[in-house]
Amino acid sequence: MDSNLKKYIKYYLLSLCGFVGIFLSNAQVKELVDYVNPLIGTAPSTTISAMKHGLHKENNAQVVPFVTLPFGMTNWTPQTQSTETKCHAPYYYTDSIITGFRGSHWLSGSCVQDYGSMTIMPISGPLKFLPDNRGSKFSHATERATPYSYEVRLDDYNIDVEMTAAKRSGLFKFKFNNGGEAHLVVNPNSDEGEGFIKVDTLNNEILGYNPVHRIYQGWGDYAGFNGYFVVKFDKEVRAFGTYQNDHIHKGRAQISNQENLGAYISFNTEPNETLYAYIGTSFTSLANARKNLEAEIQKKTFDDIKVELKRNWEQLLSKIKVEGHNEDAKVVFYTAMYHSYLQPRTFNDVDGSYPGFAGTGKRNTISGKDYFVDFSMWDTFRASHPLFNLLTPSISSDMMQSLFSKAEQGGWLPIFPCWNSYTSAMIGDHVIATIADAYMKDIIELNEEQYNYLLKNAFESPESYVDYKNGKGRRALESYMKYGYIPLEEEVKESFHNNEQVSRTLEYAFDDFALSQIAKRMGDKKHAKLLRERALNYKRVYSKKDSTVRGKYADGTFVNDFDKYVRQPYITEGTPYQYTWYVPQDVQGLINLMGGTKAFNDNLDRFHSKGQYWHGNEPGHQIPFLYNYSGQSWKTQTLVKQIMQTEYSNDVGGLSGNDDAGQMSAWYVFAAMGFYPVAPSVPEYVISGPHFDKITINLENGKTLVFIAKGASSGNNFIQQITCNGKPYTSTYFNHFDFLKGGVIEFKMGSTPNKNWGLKDNSKPFSMSK
Repeated sequence: MDSNLKKYIKYYLLSLCGFVGIFLSNAQVKELVDYVNPLIGTAPSTTISAMKHGLHKENNAQVVPFVTLPFGMTNWTPQTQSTETKCHAPYYYTDSIITGFRGSHWLSGSCVQDYGSMTIMPISGPLKFLPDNRGSKFSHATERATPYSYEVRLDDYNIDVEMTAAKRSGLFKFKFNNGGEAHLVVNPNSDEGEGFIKVDTLNNEILGYNPVHRIYQGWGDYAGFNGYFVVKFDKEVRAFGTYQNDHIHKGRAQISNQENLGAYISFNTEPNETLYAYIGTSFTSLANARKNLEAEIQKKTFDDIKVELKRNWEQLLSKIKVEGHNEDAKVVFYTAMYHSYLQPRTFNDVDGSYPGFAGTGKRNTISGKDYFVDFSMWDTFRASHPLFNLLTPSISSDMMQSLFSKAEQGGWLPIFPCWNSYTSAMIGDHVIATIADAYMKDIIELNEEQYNYLLKNAFESPESYVDYKNGKGRRALESYMKYGYIPLEEEVKESFHNNEQVSRTLEYAFDDFALSQIAKRMGDKKHAKLLRERALNYKRVYSKKDSTVRGKYADGTFVNDFDKYVRQPYITEGTPYQYTWYVPQDVQGLINLMGGTKAFNDNLDRFHSKGQYWHGNEPGHQIPFLYNYSGQSWKTQTLVKQIMQTEYSNDVGGLSGNDDAGQMSAWYVFAAMGFYPVAPSVPEYVISGPHFDKITINLENGKTLVFIAKGASSGNNFIQQITCNGKPYTSTYFNHFDFLKGGVIEFKMGSTPNKNWGLKDNSKPFSMSK
């Protein structure tokens, strides 16, 4: 064979192999975790309703790009805000300076405060230590955020940073590109002038703690525990010291209980040298922070932990596989799942120990499961916990047991348990609704003691005023039970939110309904009847003249000055018109109050035409689904599509309000799948239609549930008909227990509404008055 021909064939084969390699590489299936963009929501919202209805921090989603395990104890984030002040998230996309990398306990998407946090910052060149001085410019072009790692270049120092995490630990890789003099600065983020930090050169560690203080009830009081941390690094220390304000204490190993304190280590680096720092955290002790780190890291490398964390998220996200033509929609969907699974927070160490609830000072131990804190209950009972009940019921069960454990320790079920403490941060008593949803879906069982805690919340108030003031029991329960509503004379001063009497009445009525569901199933006919009657208390604050709810005095008269379109002090974070529709337990009863189906639909149409719907706040999240109860399901389908398109995006401003521990995101997950839990404790989901061509849900019981909706991802979002396992399906809701059997539900979708679908009375979702 001619030598030139041989060369040509060799070149051709090599080229072909290269082409095939490239083809195979490009053809690799994209992992679901790679759709997640943690930067979504880190900038102020750009949505229509947020601009119209939101106030100040309400227009920020308040999420940060956490690197963390689902429900991780400590979440790791770049830090652009060097404080634990209320409503200041650790990171905002619009900031231009990174002042460190934080081990955070921020309630994702909230307007509360961080607690027990610490920060680490690498420095190249002369030592800088206070956050305002040491910060570095960075570019979003060098920023790469995923659930399992975060990377950025600190431009002022020419340092490349990458971090990953385990459940209670953070791992850092600092590449010092310049070489020469370098430092690591570590500080507890105490706004109280407290904390402790120490350099241990013998063990190559910096260790310390940050005391936790309460907000809402007991504002500023010590919460009874600290955020502990141990930082281990792999570089020989050349020098070390501590600092306080702008004073450096060279060679001093420890400092405590002073304003703006911290510690540093100094060393020399070669150009492009990499330093690793591993951080263990705990809420019980320094020793346990070290044990947590040792148990979780063992002999694993940074990359080993990164791969494990990526695998953990992939396994969780794989519980729902969506298929369709819209790649942007997949980014929004899987990012919403990520945000939904950040809280509640694991609170116990690897050995099961955790600080006692409500500042008892005791150390408790849990075995075989995790103990959870930071339940943003006013928000998450609506969709977040129902999502857990559907996808991860065993974890949900552990969460419910954590709530009962708090009751055992403190004597009352907590209304809104954060900072491992009682609070009455928001309104309602939604621990009841949350537990009821799990119980009615067979995720937990209840014993008599647990049931009595539920009844106690609904019928009793603490004998001690101090206990009541500190957040135990329902606010204004005595007035609610006396009048059947909370009159305007009751100002509800022992709460972070004062007044809001009408909203409280509506939400207590729903919680009473949820407890009546439990009572009925428990065979307690007496309380089931009484609570079901109380569930109708929404009628007492409804003004037929106005076709809305309205403030009411103890003598039964409504307040004179009234504008249903503007915020009122007796309404929580909204207008009377917005809260009128919060009767999820009895939509048919509300229809009757308004004068029938036509009047209800006309009123709901007016509500939307006036631009009153505000998706950025939770009490309205069920409103788009109410047309299923009134024979106009196609309007629900229209609204849900509109909200998904205008209130969510894959942009940094793509969340329409505070994400509130994942509730805003959980709404999207349900809506994209095509159904929503309007009334938790009722094991039903109101149908709105899928927004992907195929959705596969891998249930924890091993069954598979498949939704097929050809054309849905291309904009055909109107339901023409439904079949379930090949049989016609005419109800406008799905049953939770039917889901658990698995099967195939097929939607015939179209570009125009089928106004005849879902018209039959027996096709409508549950209502008390049905």
